[in-house]
Amino acid sequence: MTKSPKWAMIIDTTKCVGCFACVAACHNQNDLELTEHFNRVEEQEFGTFPNFSRRFVPMQCQHCDNPPCVGVCPTGASYKRTDGVVAIDAQRCIGCKYCILSCPYNARTINRAHGYVHKCSFCISLVESGSMPACVSTCPTGVRIFGDINDPGSEVAKLAHSKKTSRIGKDLNTMPSIYYIIE
Repeated sequence: MTKSPKWAMIIDTTKCVGCFACVAACHNQNDLELTEHFNRVEEQEFGTFPNFSRRFVPMQCQHCDNPPCVGVCPTGASYKRTDGVVAIDAQRCIGCKYCILSCPYNARTINRAHGYVHKCSFCISLVESGSMPACVSTCPTGVRIFGDINDPGSEVAKLAHSKKTSRIGKDLNTMPSIYYIIE
């Protein structure tokens, strides 16, 4: 018996050059307003002069296995799909913003024109049609690897279970579906 897919992503920060192509692709794919972002790139600086360095860390909804945003939603608009995607039913969202406040990854935003909350969906409509999320397919350096973590032969599954990757926010018990390679 084959397991149904559970979507996950690996983000290799050692390859990110801070070009923001993923941010632009996400913005275009989701028709976001200029002030809205589902995807961002954080710059981290470390070391001391003259041995100073920096890295770029792409951030977005972590599609948690234990998402705090789902539990606080009074209408059930925020929910977890069987494929691991944390989603929002815009028709049920009342714009209370409880989910925005509860997300430790700052990954949700309110659509001011319509009054509902929205966020990264792993571009699930693209994925269901056989494509990759916009941020994955547009990255010129291959920072992002996307796939089914339930498929033991997939690159995502192999990397997620290796010692190279880690999840952010381990102490938050959110169990993100995004894994990072940070060196």
